[in-house]
Amino acid sequence: MNIKNELKTGIIYNSIGKYSNLLISILVQIVLSRLLTPDEFGIVAIVNVFLVFFQLLADFGIGPAIIQRKDLENVEINHIFSFSVFFSVFLTLVFALLAKPISSFYQNIILIKVVPIMSIALLFNSLMMVPQNILLKEKRFKIFNLTQISGSIANGIISMLFAFLGYSYYAIILGNIARAVLQFVIYIFNTNLKFYIKFSFEPLRKIFVFSRNQLFFNVINYFSRNLDSILIGRYMPTDQLGYYNKAYQLSLYPNTIFTSVITSTIQPVFSSYQNQVDKIKSGYLTIAKVLANFGIPLSVLLFFSSSEIIILFFGPQWDQSILVFQILSVSIWIQMLQSSTGAFFQSANRTDLLLLSGTLSTIINIIGIAVGVYLGSIFWVATMLVVTFTLNFIQTNYLLLNKAFNSSMIDFYKVLIKPIFIGFLEIIAFLALPELNFGIFINLIIKGILFVVILLFGMLITKQFTDVVKLLRK
Repeated sequence: MNIKNELKTGIIYNSIGKYSNLLISILVQIVLSRLLTPDEFGIVAIVNVFLVFFQLLADFGIGPAIIQRKDLENVEINHIFSFSVFFSVFLTLVFALLAKPISSFYQNIILIKVVPIMSIALLFNSLMMVPQNILLKEKRFKIFNLTQISGSIANGIISMLFAFLGYSYYAIILGNIARAVLQFVIYIFNTNLKFYIKFSFEPLRKIFVFSRNQLFFNVINYFSRNLDSILIGRYMPTDQLGYYNKAYQLSLYPNTIFTSVITSTIQPVFSSYQNQVDKIKSGYLTIAKVLANFGIPLSVLLFFSSSEIIILFFGPQWDQSILVFQILSVSIWIQMLQSSTGAFFQSANRTDLLLLSGTLSTIINIIGIAVGVYLGSIFWVATMLVVTFTLNFIQTNYLLLNKAFNSSMIDFYKVLIKPIFIGFLEIIAFLALPELNFGIFINLIIKGILFVVILLFGMLITKQFTDVVKLLRK
């Protein structure tokens, strides 16, 4: 199967998986947001910050390395899996034992009970790292995405049931556990992995250089992405973290819709062409062009529709999330384009540059987040994030184009000219739109129609409509 058909197959199944998961997630969040308070969501957000970190350690950079190294034999993968089992159990115990220190740091006694329970989710999420990446390596996108959908359904049912029964934040935690257990069972059933009590470190040494850089990048990127939640949870009331986290998660949905279906396919497909840099560069610019044409106008729509979106989906009790979401929406198109860069660094076998980019991003983000927290509000934190996202967007693409691809940033900027023009047309249209006094749903429908009309008009006058259709077909 050639690169075109591999990408097509991967994107089709990833689209089914990601969009189904997105729909399920939105429906579950709509229900839970009306059953639970911002403070209860804030409690879970605090624990999730540490959960994500330990999952990164459990992955150990092994997942992408398994995909990248085409010469790994089955017995070597079994040894790697055996190591991951022991390491996952170890990290789970450490995570559970950190309950009291975490509780002391946040000055919240509730966390002493919550953290050990969440450690069960950590265990099964960690155990599934190797089997799920084997499926991606083998390009078995169908079973991978069906498993993701099954896990989301289990999570939604359990979370909503226990929330309705009054289990507070435990409802979300139990839902996460149900998803992790189910996915692990399905992944193991669909792979031929064997567990060895006595395993060899030799296969780990084989992937060490790649996985080391990947692990360091993941850890650095973790602090870059989660320091805001850590500091907000520490220095502001828990409900403020709930408001902020809800807006931030909502700002990530466009990535799920438009980019994650592509990015999860990039490395499994393009890693086969790691010695053909021009082909990888062409793929990156093609994907960037498609994402920019949708991402920039979409950012404008979300900026002008933030109030309707928050209240419609989550209810009026989440009104403090509106301004945060409006601020973050300015950077949504940047995050969409940025999200695919890591997979292209990996495909070009340049995890060293990925690590450098992640280090620079973390330094910039830490400074920005610290300033926002110092200024004392979640609105300032969101504003500083927009600034840091912009700076990191520039440095990441410089490293990718100039260093990894031995090319020029001019090629990339050319891709953005016409989408930016369409974005300006959208801004003018929304500024000219009179104040709407209909219901929230009707207002959102009107703004959505205006967005589509201006987008199509802009693509026609810039003569991009046909080009984008051709690119999507390719």
